[in-house]
Order: sequence, then C-alpha cells, then structure tokens
Amino acid sequence: MTTTPVRPAGQQIVPAGGPAPGGALTAPSGGAVVPQGSQSAAVSRARGALRRTPGKLRLVMALCVLAALALGVLGFQAGSLQSRALAAASEDAAQLVGVQEVRNALVAADATATGAFLVGGLEPADQRARYDELVDQAANRLATLSGSNEADAALLGQVAADLTVYTGLVEQARATNRQGFPVGSAYLDQASTILREQMLPALDEVVLDDADRVAADFSGVRNALWVLAAGLLALAVLLASQVWLARRTHRVLNVGLAVATAVLLVVGVVSTVLLSQASARAHDVRTGPYAATLAASQAYSLANDAKSMEAFTLIKRGSGQTYEESFIAATDDAAARLDTAAAEGNLDGTTAQALDAWVARHAEIRALDDAGQWDDAVALATATDPESPNAAFDAFSAAARDDIETHAAATSDRLDGAATTATVAGWLLLAAGLVAALLAWRGVTARLEEYR
Repeated sequence: MTTTPVRPAGQQIVPAGGPAPGGALTAPSGGAVVPQGSQSAAVSRARGALRRTPGKLRLVMALCVLAALALGVLGFQAGSLQSRALAAASEDAAQLVGVQEVRNALVAADATATGAFLVGGLEPADQRARYDELVDQAANRLATLSGSNEADAALLGQVAADLTVYTGLVEQARATNRQGFPVGSAYLDQASTILREQMLPALDEVVLDDADRVAADFSGVRNALWVLAAGLLALAVLLASQVWLARRTHRVLNVGLAVATAVLLVVGVVSTVLLSQASARAHDVRTGPYAATLAASQAYSLANDAKSMEAFTLIKRGSGQTYEESFIAATDDAAARLDTAAAEGNLDGTTAQALDAWVARHAEIRALDDAGQWDDAVALATATDPESPNAAFDAFSAAARDDIETHAAATSDRLDGAATTATVAGWLLLAAGLVAALLAWRGVTARLEEYR
C-alpha cells in the first residue's frame, strides 16, 4: 500500500527547484497558501487604477460626496449647539428673574409689615392681606424654582426654612403690638435681621450663580462665520471637480455637480444668514430686554428695602439715623440703575421719575420727624390718600413691576424665537448636504458609465 506523506502543520512547502521567482510561498494559520508578493501587487494595481480616468473619477466622486456630507453634518451641529445655548439662556434667565421675584416679594412683604406696625394696634386689613399675598407668592415660587434647577435647590431650600422662622417672628411682633407691648418692635427687628442677614444674601448668591450661567449661555451663541468658511471649502471642492471633469470629458457642464453646487451655495448662504441673525438677536436681548429686566427688578428690590428703612426710622423714634442712611444708599443705587437703563434706551424713564417722586415725598416725612413732629410724621407715613408718600410708592411699584413683566416676557420670546431660527438653519444645512452628496454621486456616476 502506498502512503501519502502529510506535511506537518506550519511547515513551508518548497517546490522542486526552489521557490518560484518573485517571492516565496507562505502558509498562514488558516492553511491557505498565499504568495508573499500578493499585497504589493494589489497596491500596484490600485495605483494603476487611480492613474486611469475611471479611478480618478471615483476619487473625485468620493471627495465631492464627503465635502457635501461634511458641510451638512457640521452645519447641523452648529445649528444644534446654537439652539441649545439659546434655549439654556432662556431657561436660566427665567430662573434668575424668578429668584429676583422671590427677593422682591420678601422685601416688599417686610416693608408692608413694617409700615403696618406704625399704625399700632390692629393693622389695616388691606396691608395684612398684601403681606399674606406676598409671603404666599414667595413660598410658592421658592418651591417651583427649587424643583426646576438642582444647582439652586440647596440655597433656596434654606431660604424656605428661614421664611418659616421669619413669618413666626412677624406674627409675634403683631401679637405684642396689638396688646400695646413695646417688645413687639424687638420681634420685628429680629425678623428683619433674619431677612437681611440670612435670606437675602442667600438669594443674592443664587442670583449671581444664575447670572454666571446666563452669561455662559450667551457666550455659547457664536456667530456662523465658520459655517460659511466650511461652505466655501465644500463649494471649492465641487467647483474644482467640475473644472477637472470638463477638461477630462470635454463637456462644459456636469448637471449633477452643478445642481449640487447651487444647492450648497443657496442653502449655505441662507443658513449662514439665519445663524448670524440668531446670534445677533441673542446679543440684542442680552443688552436690551434682559438688561432692562435686571435693572427694573433690582431697583424695585432696593426701593422696597428703603421702604422698610423709612418705617424703621420712625419706629426707633430718634435713634433711626442708621436706617435713614440705609434708605439714602438704597434709593441712590436704585435711581442709578434706572437712569443707566434709560440712558441705554432699555427703559423709558417712567419708573425713574416715579422713584424720584416717592423719594421727594419721603423727604417730607423726614422733615416732620426731624422737627420733632413725630406724630405728624407717622400720620403722613401711614396715609393712603392720592397725594401721600404711600400712593407715590405704589405708583413706583406698579411701574417697576410692569417693566419687569414686559421685558422678562420679551427676553423669553426673543430667545425662544432665536433658538427656533438656529434649529431651522441646522436642519436646512443637513438636508442640503445630503441632497448635494446624492447629486454629486449621480453626476460623476453618469460619467463613469461611459467607461464601461
């Protein structure tokens, strides 16, 4: 019987006469015998193919398709990033304004409680109702804002806890005041101290954090010049391809590439304009209604703080000079903010004029008190007739709240509109990139068919 020799695994088989010219044979682990020069031969064939017209056409097609797709993807990414930044700016600005509203409500509630304390005995029902309304408003807004932004939750939760302590002290002050006990002013002073030394600083810290986030959001809204640059690069690739194709095929126009170029040109210009408009709108909002909202809100808070100081100067009866100094500092700061906003064209000056009118009426209270006519000063400070200081303060408050509401709504609406514009631009660029890639592929493929 004849036995067939079996080659051991991994052993090289060498034909009689030695290895064939051009390279030895090797046995890969799978057992197949592959010439060592096969890879270099494949590379040589690929290079040879690229030297011929069909190979060059395939390379041109790949470049055109990739350029169109790159523009579409980059444009979509630019639109998405800008849209998200604008949406975040809108949300964070609303959060900041909401925290300012809580601060304003608390300071206004304190001013109302302090002013009512001057009356003695049972405070007027309308002032009590106003105080309760402001406290409820602050408590509800604190709960809402704590749930809408985790970054602010801890500080806002502490303010909510302090609010419970504050309202308890105010109730004690009211109870003792109704009984005619002078210790009531001490409870009121303690409540006001908690507000100004614990609650307001915490809220101010939240406002600063929110303002930093809003600034970062606005900074994320970049202009669209780099999208235009990417579009020009893609157009350059398509135009160069058309010129080369015209010379190679002796045809003036390739319909597919020409239409792809037109699509990218038109949509690229339109989308660049849209993205630039969204960026410009964000800048206008930041320096316009957003700045006006902050100015009016801060002035309103400062004025309410000054209103409390006005009452404390009378409650302390001769030892309230420190409170009067605080009144002057707060009203000067409020006036400066309103005047700056008016000078920049963000506010019309109505609120600033109302503030000046109230400060002028406050001077009448101080003149009576400084002249030793304390009872007359208290009577003027608690009066509610149309010419009273309280009526002047109410006019200022109404003007300030109207400014806050109007410009806060404008801020939200314009930022949301800009975000929508950026989103549309991104989708347009993506669609244009896909369509242009398909058109370029079809245009070059038509020329390839001629070589088959």
